[in-house]
Amino acid sequence: MSRVRLLVGTRKGAFVITSDGQRKKWDVSGPLFGGWEVYHMKGSPVDQDRIYASQSSGWFGQIIQRSDDGGKTWHQPGTPAGEPTTTPDGMPKGESNKFVYDTSPETGAALTTHQFYDGTQKPWVLKRVWHLEPSLSDPELVYAGVEDAALFRSTDGGQSWHELAGLRTQQGEKWCPGAGGMGLHTILLDPSNPQRIYIAISAAGVFRTDDGGKNWKPINRGLKSQYMPDPTAEVGFCVHRIAMHPARPNTLFMQLHWDVNRTDDAGENWHEVSGNLPTDFGFPIEVHAHEPETIYVVPITSDSLHYPPEGKLRVYRSRKGGNEWEPLTKGLPQENCYVNVLRDSMSADSLDPCGIYFGTTGGQVYGSSDSGDTWTPIVHDLPPVVSVEAQTLP
Repeated sequence: MSRVRLLVGTRKGAFVITSDGQRKKWDVSGPLFGGWEVYHMKGSPVDQDRIYASQSSGWFGQIIQRSDDGGKTWHQPGTPAGEPTTTPDGMPKGESNKFVYDTSPETGAALTTHQFYDGTQKPWVLKRVWHLEPSLSDPELVYAGVEDAALFRSTDGGQSWHELAGLRTQQGEKWCPGAGGMGLHTILLDPSNPQRIYIAISAAGVFRTDDGGKNWKPINRGLKSQYMPDPTAEVGFCVHRIAMHPARPNTLFMQLHWDVNRTDDAGENWHEVSGNLPTDFGFPIEVHAHEPETIYVVPITSDSLHYPPEGKLRVYRSRKGGNEWEPLTKGLPQENCYVNVLRDSMSADSLDPCGIYFGTTGGQVYGSSDSGDTWTPIVHDLPPVVSVEAQTLP
């Protein structure tokens, strides 16, 4: 029988939560990396034992951790397994925290410091890794989206990282941070085209490469923002999250700062599908594993009130790709609930029926084994949850 593994990142460590295919009883393991922020964890689609984790600290910087046994043990790539990944005073050691920026995409000149100035004289500082995305075919290939916004690639299992600097040539001097920082928070790999990658940055927008990361283009046509005076601007949009069903890689769904949007031509044109949502502000968006037109969002009150409308925690589902939405409330608190669900904190498994999971800033992780019809609290009282990734295992 298949199993499900949830990889949960929080403000004070990480947790690995597992269950069998019935998804009724869950085992919680953790905290891993206790006291450190773990922005994201992601398992390799081609090696069920390989998991990457982004461990960061305002004091000691950024570390990439890797497990090769399904999360039982961890080590920093470049550091022998079993050896400490920090010095006695807490400083990172090894190679995986060294990200090589290309400061001149034209000449290929590289710099390994964490702060530098490019040709526009804009400072770029590596603050943290927001998102890790392992390759769909190679367990040694993995991408990292970081703050300040840049995309990195590792071809040696996370030991060394090099920037795909062509992205920053797309009006990088005009990018600006959202309220949470200027992070590259979403990476989508096209399963039908290994050369195509979509990324999203807050607050710059969505970008696409069709040649493996050498050249990029902004794909934000049709998006609207009341804060941007130029309606024809190509960059500057505060995209919160994008999602894609692997069977339809040209169709993307987006939770924008305001509005839920979709595109059916690989991002060339977007249109709003907020429909009858109670509010179209939120952070996560997810697609059902078997129904490409079924999508999920978690609306919150506004960009200044980051909690559910009326204190009622509701997931909204559309079975028609947007516009028509239904609230999913069974098992969720419907009074005095003032938590938020962050952009990387919702995920789906691939079992049938499809399981949907999300974590909250109040430390709860909820799960549904029936595509969202009913919900169960899997665990509560964790530190604030910043990411949830579901893996389906044989």
